Amino acid sequence: MQPQPDDIVLVAVMTNPRDMEIARQQGWYRIPVKHAPAAAVGAPYLAFYQTKAFGPERWSVNYYAPATGWETVTRLDLFPQEPMHPRAAQEYYKVSLQPLVALPQPVTSKKLRRLAFIVTRWALLERAGEINDLFHGNELEERLWRVLKRAGIPAERRFEVREQRQTYLLDLAVFCRQGKLGVLCQGESTPGEPGCWVQECALVGRGWAVLRL
Repeated sequence: MQPQPDDIVLVAVMTNPRDMEIARQQGWYRIPVKHAPAAAVGAPYLAFYQTKAFGPERWSVNYYAPATGWETVTRLDLFPQEPMHPRAAQEYYKVSLQPLVALPQPVTSKKLRRLAFIVTRWALLERAGEINDLFHGNELEERLWRVLKRAGIPAERRFEVREQRQTYLLDLAVFCRQGKLGVLCQGESTPGEPGCWVQECALVGRGWAVLRL
């Protein structure tokens, strides 16, 4: 079935080549229930961001697959040969997949960054040139992102900053010669995105300036 523009696509990070082989050969992928984005549970498509473990395909989204079913299982159900694993009793979504399909154009990451999941739409994945093109925010954020791209100003969207064991989320991060600028675009929250927006005081004085629009 041909994906439709508004179909939800969950982009998951693939860190282990064994997991990719399971997806290819056995037709399933696992997602910890406690970490799965609520807005994407039951999504009809999965895509995979591959990390440095994948050599030439690293730091990019190269493949997607239609999802034919989501079910809740334990890790022991998935790997009965590993009963002593410390997460054997942990619950996972087992997402059944059709064969993986290569994207016509890989979606690359221009800057090394932490990623776990991105909830996006097929239309964005289809035309994306880089990871930042997969995000979709409120009208203010979208307008600002388009202006930055036209001006040739490199920026990162939904950028995580970790300071003193705390993780903060910026709508946009701009890395300047004189420091780092974090931008917060206030407006209606985006479905599926976490609500851990950063407070200015948390980063000011640690090399960041914060602009709230």
